[in-house]
Amino acid sequence: MRPRIADRLDRLEADHDVTVLYACESGSRAWGFPSPDSDYDVRVVYVHPRDWYLSVDLERRDDTIDPPIEGALDLHGWDLRKALGLFRTANPTLWEWLRSPIVYREDAALMARWRDLVPDYYVPQAVGRAYRGMARSVAERALTDTPISHKAYLYVLRALLAVRWVERGRGPVPVAFDRLVEETVDDPAVRDALEALFERKIGGAELADGPRHPVLHDVVEAEIERQRTLDFSSTARTDFGPLNAFFRAVLDRFAARP
Repeated sequence: MRPRIADRLDRLEADHDVTVLYACESGSRAWGFPSPDSDYDVRVVYVHPRDWYLSVDLERRDDTIDPPIEGALDLHGWDLRKALGLFRTANPTLWEWLRSPIVYREDAALMARWRDLVPDYYVPQAVGRAYRGMARSVAERALTDTPISHKAYLYVLRALLAVRWVERGRGPVPVAFDRLVEETVDDPAVRDALEALFERKIGGAELADGPRHPVLHDVVEAEIERQRTLDFSSTARTDFGPLNAFFRAVLDRFAARP
């Protein structure tokens, strides 16, 4: 798939007159539990030429690229200015992109400079609140009726364990699901149930499902209820200075063309 992804990134640049700063894998392949037929969820941060940003109508311009899925290749991109705004609020989706173990394209020096800003903009309350919301949303949508997809169980449990990680003050949430389990799940019965579900997800179809799992369902319900009481009130860091400096450095590097 890497040659196909590289070709698709080249076409995206040509079709939209942008430069790809960073492209990575997101979702189940990055988390470590892809099914044999899982899509490749390629996520992109890109920049326009400088003059695109020096526009009276900038706020009305589209800051995402969302082309049609091509076979197993699902590509979605955010403009750098949008991405940096989300970075300032500790958006966990973007932060997972930046720490993905599968990278398809990047400017190593600039991305290292961006990642160096993580300690200054990490707001654990914002991250915990976001993961808590993800867990509740997926659970309400996908865990109420049987059969229940293995994917839905893992998505909800991963978000709930991410909240536990934040509670324990461990810093940015790891992308790998197995590390979350290792460091936040103490009950052997829950670990065994997760391992069995993990193996079914990896060995089966992406949309495979099954009956309600008593052990895991009890964990989900108990954690959702417990996490309701957690205080995740906070505000994002207000200092735009380092982000503006990084943004201008990227434009100097990639987008100085007219």
